[in-house]
Amino acid sequence: MKSGIQNTILETYSNLNDTISLFSPEEINIVPFEGSWTAGQTVQHIILACSRFTQLFAGKTEKTTRKPDENVKKLDEIFLDFDTKMESPENIKPAKIDYDKEQLKSSIKKIQNDLFKAAETYDLTLTCVGFQMPGFENFTIYEWIHFAIIHTQRHTHQLKLIYENINKG
Repeated sequence: MKSGIQNTILETYSNLNDTISLFSPEEINIVPFEGSWTAGQTVQHIILACSRFTQLFAGKTEKTTRKPDENVKKLDEIFLDFDTKMESPENIKPAKIDYDKEQLKSSIKKIQNDLFKAAETYDLTLTCVGFQMPGFENFTIYEWIHFAIIHTQRHTHQLKLIYENINKG
């Protein structure tokens, strides 16, 4: 379980980093079409959504009384459905400002390292009771890491579309 999820963390965040690298420092802040986030805002959203997991894992946990990966399939169905547009919760909406590409990449690298270390260090079967995803029961550490991965994969897909839109023609 641990090495599999660690490999997926490395693959997912490497793919994200490669995608961010496609953008010039100027392109990272271009609005591709009306109603869309910039690439910088999209990356900042990933950072806001995924940067506090290690604090959650270090907080109150309890032994899990169900399969530790029970919510994975439902998470995949929701977040890997690229045709469904979602509204971000207010607390992880990025500010409408210009973002520095290298700072974003640095923050993403820290998230990758934190998740990788957490996957190695923590008992992934424990349930975190410090925060609950709306519409779900409390997640296990494994499910939270999986959420970070598929949420990042969803927005990496979005970043590729933003890049194509900015560079078409």
